[in-house]
Amino acid sequence: MPEPSAPPPTPPVSLAALLADGSLGLRLIAGLPDAPAERVAVHWVHTSEMADPYPYLLGGELLLTAGVQLTDAHADTYVRRVVEAGAAALGFGVAPVYDTVPDSLVEACDRHGLPLLEIPRRTPFTTVARGVWRLMAEARHRELRRVTEAQQGLAAAAARPDPVPAVLRQLAVRLGGRAVLFAPDGAELHATGRDPAPGSRTALARLARVVNPPGAASPPTSATDTLGGARLAAYALGGGQGLVLGVAAGSREAGDHTVTGVAVVLLSLLTAPHQGAAEAGRSAALVRLLLGATPSEAAPLLGPGPWTVVHAHGGDTPFAASALAAALGSALAETDGATVRVLTDRPVTAQPGWTLGASAAVGPAALAEADTQAERALRHAEATRADLVHHREPGPDALTALVPPEEAAAHARARLAPIAGSAALTETLRTWLSLHGSWDRTAVALTVHRNTVRHRIARCAALLNADLDEADVRMDLWFALRRL
Repeated sequence: MPEPSAPPPTPPVSLAALLADGSLGLRLIAGLPDAPAERVAVHWVHTSEMADPYPYLLGGELLLTAGVQLTDAHADTYVRRVVEAGAAALGFGVAPVYDTVPDSLVEACDRHGLPLLEIPRRTPFTTVARGVWRLMAEARHRELRRVTEAQQGLAAAAARPDPVPAVLRQLAVRLGGRAVLFAPDGAELHATGRDPAPGSRTALARLARVVNPPGAASPPTSATDTLGGARLAAYALGGGQGLVLGVAAGSREAGDHTVTGVAVVLLSLLTAPHQGAAEAGRSAALVRLLLGATPSEAAPLLGPGPWTVVHAHGGDTPFAASALAAALGSALAETDGATVRVLTDRPVTAQPGWTLGASAAVGPAALAEADTQAERALRHAEATRADLVHHREPGPDALTALVPPEEAAAHARARLAPIAGSAALTETLRTWLSLHGSWDRTAVALTVHRNTVRHRIARCAALLNADLDEADVRMDLWFALRRL
């Protein structure tokens, strides 16, 4: 029987659970001579009295019918077509058309291996459907509770003195199998739990090499396989260290992928600080700042860089900020609850689910300026609906390079003096000009109402005695703002 091609997000219900619901009174009468009912998954319920419901089945259904158009001669063809459509089981109501389930239908279901349920007179089809949805809701509740408990257990393990082995042990217990942390060369750094099938240890090591092949430019971040009924999976840990998490479980339960995903994030964070002297130096820089050193004294401990500051909006999990930092190859991240800021010495690429603004790559002494650049780049990204915007400095051939820096700065101070005392006016004018005078995009970038933008720009025009509709005036002001 084929698997449903597009199962819904709700967990399926086993046929055994339906049969065990005494309020429904369902009885299995054909189609499962050997296989247990626990292995038959019902994803949804569909009622049809068509002679051939095949075109309207998605797969995985409990198909309900009273046999309005069923005949003995047509029974085998009907069952064959239902099986070809991928239905999970057939429910036959003994009223009002038939007093009993036709023998021809029973024989056809046995012949094609389609589970056949007898639905008693007292049970309307709507009651069967409602019973399935109720069991699905209960299964979903169990899944959410299991995931929540697993998250709490993994978080507690990460706080232990030996966090990496503790997280691996907790993951192995939650999945009922084996969890392994592989080194870049494929050696087992830590392993715990039981092997769910003979040969799974070797197969898991082989799968780990799939996500960390030698010399590969862009290997996959995960890979899965099966062996003797066991489910194997390997996940590349964030941070670019070449570490791989391997898991092997005897069976798959709802929520396993989410639980493993939490473990991947935690292990990425836990392993990153222990990979070399560079991370130790960064920790020393933070300690020195906390002990009263000035930023200029602590900056050299970060390393020469160059460093890129990233501002980001997005993410909807408790580990979102850390996960983003790990994806960008850094353990240096903080968030105020709205914006995530990451400091990284690696190239910045777009990340799914995030809007990013990245500064120019700078040395430690220019990090404060880079932070401002990243903030502006993020606003520009949101206004233009881009996933990632990099701050760009004018190239060496730019017209501004023809003006000596001290003269450019003096001109900027004089030209913008009327609004220099208002950060709101200065930043609004800068953003409005960078977005080609778009009121709506500027409002999005500054998170203000478009009428506020109009009011501020009008105020700038009045204070600067400038006609902002003139291209020359805009160019002059943009030049000044770049040098302010």
